[in-house]
Amino acid sequence: MTCKSPFSLEGRVVLVTGAGQGVGRAIATAMAEGGARAVVVNDFFQERAEAVAAELSARGLEAMAAQADVTSPTSVDAMMAAVRARYGALHVLVNNAGNAGPGLIPAELPKFWEMDPADWQPWLATNLIGVMNCCRPAAPLLMQHDQGRIITVISDAARVGEPGYAVYSGAKAGAAGFMRAMAKEMGRYMTTVNCISLASIETPGLAERNSDPERVKKKLARYVIRRQGKPSDVAGAAVFLASEAGAWITGQTLSVNGGYAFNL
Repeated sequence: MTCKSPFSLEGRVVLVTGAGQGVGRAIATAMAEGGARAVVVNDFFQERAEAVAAELSARGLEAMAAQADVTSPTSVDAMMAAVRARYGALHVLVNNAGNAGPGLIPAELPKFWEMDPADWQPWLATNLIGVMNCCRPAAPLLMQHDQGRIITVISDAARVGEPGYAVYSGAKAGAAGFMRAMAKEMGRYMTTVNCISLASIETPGLAERNSDPERVKKKLARYVIRRQGKPSDVAGAAVFLASEAGAWITGQTLSVNGGYAFNL
């Protein structure tokens, strides 16, 4: 007799935003490998979403590409409608899309008081409003069963602050607060809502900023485990929170950060 693993995602439909590369791609892949019934691969760029979905499909894993701009409620609503039409359900929403949208984070940003208010908007729209845009239409689907999960990827910048990233830090902190409130609103429907907080992860968006070896060495001196994180380091945490093993964990922030900062 074979016992089902508590980490199995069997029967679950999972949607991962910003899954065309980096952390999102690793999470989508791990969810599919974890036995998910289907993984919806969202990205701002259609070709990225299709590439990851095709890669999973070639391995015999069910995947659907879904282009959508998380900063647009209309775009997100259309994506959710497509998921509902194809699968009839949604069990896990992973809000991974972040930074300042589809562009890369520049190596240096001006101080907050040097920024034009218009420059704040991409950071707020993607990291905070984008999360809200995805949760609003997803919530009714997630609450239809006892396995609903929302997982939002934030940054340790939200917890400790980072000079030059005041707006980004504020937006991610706002997303964390929103998740805690959502955990209280959705708990009666057996839906858990949590965050994963990241430090420096090796992604395409980090390559330019890591071109200076001395800068990287100085940065890693702040870590207990002195290497940068890998997308795969994050994927396992996401699978855990999405699975039955995480069924009684809600309103929490799980740090995946190599010891950059500690939780109390």
